[in-house]
Amino acid sequence: MNALEDEAIRTLVRRLARPHASGGAVIERSVILAEGSHSAAILAWIGAHAGVPDSTAAKASKHGLHGPREQPGLAASTRPPLRFVLPAGSLDAADAPAADREAATVTAALGRSGS
Repeated sequence: MNALEDEAIRTLVRRLARPHASGGAVIERSVILAEGSHSAAILAWIGAHAGVPDSTAAKASKHGLHGPREQPGLAASTRPPLRFVLPAGSLDAADAPAADREAATVTAALGRSGS
């Protein structure tokens, strides 16, 4: 992956991700897959930038309407992750293209002058 592709994917991930409680960013697997042919490159980029699958899963219902549909042989570890978590700083403006850095500088300057 060359630098131009890396920046294009970073921009795409920055658009698709949302803040995570850890201070990093989280991106849903469904959103990645919705990108179609780019999804493999996005997953590779996430892995290359210390992104990890989020292992939290909703607790399965033991009774009720959805209880009988459970598949006892399908362990949580065999299911694909629902989301991926990127560490804090992986999408920061310091790593962004020059235009994004300039926009961040202008925004920071406006924020300081308005205080």
